[in-house]
Amino acid sequence: MGNKDIISKSVLGHLAADIANLLLGLGVEMDNVELLDTEQQRVEQRRADLVARMRRQADGQDFILHIEIQNQNDSSMPLRMLRYFTDIQLAHPGYSIHQHLIYIGRDRLTMPDHFNAPTLAYHYPILDMHNVDCSVLLEQDTPDALVLAILCDFKGKPTQDMVNYIVLRLRELMGEDERGFRNYFEMLETLAENRDLQPNIKEAEQMLTQVDVTKFASYSWGMRDGIEKGIEKGIEKGIEKGIEQGIERGRKEGEFKKAQEVARSLLQLGVIPEADIARIAGLSLEEVQKLRVQH
Repeated sequence: MGNKDIISKSVLGHLAADIANLLLGLGVEMDNVELLDTEQQRVEQRRADLVARMRRQADGQDFILHIEIQNQNDSSMPLRMLRYFTDIQLAHPGYSIHQHLIYIGRDRLTMPDHFNAPTLAYHYPILDMHNVDCSVLLEQDTPDALVLAILCDFKGKPTQDMVNYIVLRLRELMGEDERGFRNYFEMLETLAENRDLQPNIKEAEQMLTQVDVTKFASYSWGMRDGIEKGIEKGIEKGIEKGIEQGIERGRKEGEFKKAQEVARSLLQLGVIPEADIARIAGLSLEEVQKLRVQH
């Protein structure tokens, strides 16, 4: 799951709990998660993707959760999972181990979920993210759900638009909590690496630096048009006053054009309610509805 050495254990522990609760429905306590070191040495170095000791809310019982994220089919996966199981069990005797494979590959899932031998029957569940409705996670509108939505199949919707929305909404939800935002963004980067979405995440991060509307081309166009109109009007009513009016008009036109661009991009996703789009873009619901008709 990417380079976990640069990700804090607290962030990865939070991520493990989110996956357990939002994707696997295990009902664990968010503040009772301990990330475990699983690196073992035999002939080669192996490391399970994510292993953490957790506590169920229902009965207070501790258990170990092993999450493996796989982006391609691998016929040897059952044996790999079995080796992870034995390594983890030997390192932590007495604990019940829950293993889950999360499949995020583009191809149809064909990997087996079991291994049988004359004296052994081994099985683990596989969650195919193609079967997870991304809109359900987005509609929860929480930082945790937004981060996990990066693993979903976007169902043909533009990848960059989806990533941009996740990052933009995450930034908005975290407000002035910069440390919290960076923690969630680290989780997002870690998961995105499993889908080879690092370039999309980087582009979305750059987009955040351009939230100031004065940096968008559409704003510049609106400003230029407004100044030109203001100067023309200023010839009749006074150059100085006309330029001031033109600058103000240009600012408003630039902001409005940018808001329309944001709204159009969110409408194209097809999963965000119009009311939320209006709030995010800073437009009225009626203006968003007009854009949908035009689109």
